[in-house]
Amino acid sequence: MQKNSLIAPGEIVREALSKPTIFKNEEPLSLEWLPTRLPHRETQLRFLAELFRSVIDKPGTTSPKVLISGDIGTGKTVLTQRFGTDMQRTAKTLKVNLQYIHVNCREFRGSLFMILKQILQKFTPQFPQRGFSSEELLHILLDQLETKNLHIILTLDEADVLIAAEGSTSLYNLTRIQEERPGRPVRLSLIIVLREIEKLKDLDRSTQSTLQRNLIRLDRYSTSQLESILRERVELSFKEGTISEEVMSFVADMAASAGDARYAIELVWRAGKYADTEGSKEVRPEHVRTAAQSVYPVMRTDYAQHLNIHEKLFLLGLARALERTQETYASMGDAEIAYKMACEEYKEEPRAHTQVWKYVQNLGATGIVSTQPSTAGFRGKTTLLGLPTAPASAIRRWLESSLVRRP
Repeated sequence: MQKNSLIAPGEIVREALSKPTIFKNEEPLSLEWLPTRLPHRETQLRFLAELFRSVIDKPGTTSPKVLISGDIGTGKTVLTQRFGTDMQRTAKTLKVNLQYIHVNCREFRGSLFMILKQILQKFTPQFPQRGFSSEELLHILLDQLETKNLHIILTLDEADVLIAAEGSTSLYNLTRIQEERPGRPVRLSLIIVLREIEKLKDLDRSTQSTLQRNLIRLDRYSTSQLESILRERVELSFKEGTISEEVMSFVADMAASAGDARYAIELVWRAGKYADTEGSKEVRPEHVRTAAQSVYPVMRTDYAQHLNIHEKLFLLGLARALERTQETYASMGDAEIAYKMACEEYKEEPRAHTQVWKYVQNLGATGIVSTQPSTAGFRGKTTLLGLPTAPASAIRRWLESSLVRRP
């Protein structure tokens, strides 16, 4: 009788946790982590400080209203949180009673009533659950601020959800409520964070005008900017020598199409986890590809419908070449050799270089293949080809299961 080979309960976890790790501190790779400095957003941070200077210099005289807009991963949330944290610390030093409050509208289903109730319960834990409209809650909040001699900067993150749920009403009330209290100090300042600036079209003209007066638009990060953001976080998170500049560049290149820093950070963290699972002492390109597949699965059947037999064979050759070398990129020449070998295996006549280059361009348009000029270390000028969206091994298996060999 064979000895039971099943692992004892809990042994897998104990074994995994006893292995060495390439991480030294995972916190800087958390999306909730607040960095002490913001690469490529310093100008916007300084501008925010200037817009809110009067709140510190002459509290109660003005209530700035600022609109921040940008795509996913362009740093909207981290910019406002860094600003709010620094502003609150500065106010304390200068003995100004100021508090920064950051609210994600999505968490409250775009309900201003729920947002205000949550804020009021911070100040008054026994505040009643029902019986008030959102406009009444606004007045109660301002009364409480006056009683406490407190000023607040309220950031409404993902305000797209608030606008979708309540139209103009909520933002109109927020931007105009203090006009109904003439002669009293103004104590509520606003930062509205929108992903899509077009959402402003759903607001009345008065609110549009108020918000567009102080607009900060965040552009997508470039590849080099993503690289520098990753470099800072990697140095804090990974042990020395466990992730190379080339791999960081590869991650930045993958995230650059959307300019998404969040994706880049999550990708490098997950790649590190795959490296740890394998017991690898470094993060390799294949770990990054595996991470990309797990974060954003892209190997969908609708891609295959639009690829002809030779595009599939070229892709198969490239995947095999990258899987064999474990490199980030393959040269165009090496990829063509691998393509010709795949053609021989599947009994197809290989196409000429000009036609193969068209295949590369088509594959690049789908996002499956990435291209870039050769760098130092390659003889002569050539195009380097990579697979940014999924592991080479997964693409190889996907194609080998769909391609049919001729008898």
